[in-house]
Amino acid sequence: MPLNANDIVEQANALFADMPIAAIKIGLTGSIEAIEAIETILLQHPHVPVVFDPVLACGDGTSLANKQLITAIKEKLIPLTTIITPNTLEAYELTGLTKAAKIESLGKALLELGAEYALITGGHVEGEYIQNNLFHKNTLISKHRWLRQAGDFHGTGCTLASAIAALIAQGNNIPAAIEKAQEYTNTSIQNAEQLGKGQLFPRRVQ
Repeated sequence: MPLNANDIVEQANALFADMPIAAIKIGLTGSIEAIEAIETILLQHPHVPVVFDPVLACGDGTSLANKQLITAIKEKLIPLTTIITPNTLEAYELTGLTKAAKIESLGKALLELGAEYALITGGHVEGEYIQNNLFHKNTLISKHRWLRQAGDFHGTGCTLASAIAALIAQGNNIPAAIEKAQEYTNTSIQNAEQLGKGQLFPRRVQ
C-alpha cells in the first residue's frame, strides 16, 4: 500500500533535522502523490546524491506502475537523480523505446531524461553472463560482466542501489561506488538463502 505523501515528507524532514544525510535512495514509489512528495524532498536538498532504483513491476512480472505514474517519474524524479539503476525491462518502459533498441540507445535516452548516470542491469537478458552497462555524459563508460548464478532471486536491484548509496555515503566517488556495489551485490547473490518457499534473498557474508 502506498505511503501517505505527508508522512513521507514529515519523516524525511525529521531525519534531515536530526542527522547529516549523505545520500538518498529511492525504490518503489507507488503513487503520483508519493512521487510529488519525494520531489519536494529532493528539491529541498539539491546537493545530496540521489540513487533511484525505478521499480515498475513485482518479481513475478506484475505491473506496479501505470502510464501516468511512469510519466510522473520521468518528469519529476529522473531529472533530480544522480544515478538511475533500471533493469533492461524498466529502461524500455521509461524511455518508450522498443526491445529492438540497442543498449547504447537505452542508456543515452535515460540520460536525456535528466539522470547524471544510468546503470542498466542485465539480469533480465538471457545468457551465461549478466552484463551491466554504465552511461555518463551521453557515453557508455564501462561494462561489468558477472557469471549468472543459478536460482530465482528477490531484491537484487534493491541490494545494488542501496549499496551504491551506502558507498557514496562512506565517501566513495560515484564510479567507484557503482563498481564496488556491483561486487558486493554479486557476492550477496552467491550467498543467497531461501528463507521460506519463495525466491532466494541476497545475503552478504563477511
